[in-house]
Amino acid sequence: MLTIELINDAAARIRGHVHRTPVVTSRSFNEATGKEVFFKCENLQRAGAFKIRGATNKILSLTDEEKKRGVAAFSSGNHAQAVALASREAGIRAVIAMPDDAPKAKVAATRGYGAEIVFYDRLKQDREQVAIEIAERDGRVMVPPYDDYLILAGQGTCGLEFVEEVTDFDCLLAPCSGGGLFAGVSTAAKAVNPQIRCFAVEPDTADDTRQSFEKGEWVSIPPPPTIADGLRVQSPGTLTFPILQKTAEDVLTVTDEEIIETIKFFLFRMKLLVEPSGAAAAAAVLFGKLPEDTKRVGVILSGGNIDAQLLSGILAQ
Repeated sequence: MLTIELINDAAARIRGHVHRTPVVTSRSFNEATGKEVFFKCENLQRAGAFKIRGATNKILSLTDEEKKRGVAAFSSGNHAQAVALASREAGIRAVIAMPDDAPKAKVAATRGYGAEIVFYDRLKQDREQVAIEIAERDGRVMVPPYDDYLILAGQGTCGLEFVEEVTDFDCLLAPCSGGGLFAGVSTAAKAVNPQIRCFAVEPDTADDTRQSFEKGEWVSIPPPPTIADGLRVQSPGTLTFPILQKTAEDVLTVTDEEIIETIKFFLFRMKLLVEPSGAAAAAAVLFGKLPEDTKRVGVILSGGNIDAQLLSGILAQ
């Protein structure tokens, strides 16, 4: 099980290896939404996203024998960068399966951190199976993006820091792909304050979690089209979905257009660069998706790794 004890252990293990990211506010955002909103800036995290928390916790937990074997992972970008960086700092070798349409900036950063990349076609190949074959061929340890309790505990440290700094939230929102960030953050938040209302957020064209939540069982969708490349998972995680069912009040959805407008708000009004996946939860607040009786709101800005060409296109609109 994912527990606050595991999250506290992870916090102690990764201290000094990751940033304790700042919490910021914006009068303009508050005026636009009629709420008091606090942003946890994981876009300013090492490797540009929250993923370094879970990857570092997992990799630092490996035995010496496992470290010698090296690791394998699969990711569209942020987890890839996190595993590559955490592996480099631990002195171990990493091979990562990435889709051939992954953002160029994320591919370049992953290579820059020293990982070997194996590309796959997301429309024809199963990404996890590609990584499993690599791991089995080379005897490597798998570092999954979310279905691992050490990964989830690492992501939970983000929520633990947040509720330690701002102690009286009405609710907390996090973007949801496989569900690792939401599972970790919501578990930590509710352990500190069981009354916090937790909302997962995903694109309306990539709503596998919303459909699963409403149906009460896992739903799988085709590869989804969305600007939020980090939220293109086709089905909720095996470990994460039962946690979400317990901790989530609802799963909210936003459009790509709403995400784009939110990115522009952050850049021009708050001077923050946030990637589409990282802006999804904030978009739900900005565009009125929350219940009206929520007043003090915590939002995870999960990452800031945006491709230069995509950003140029957004700014040109």
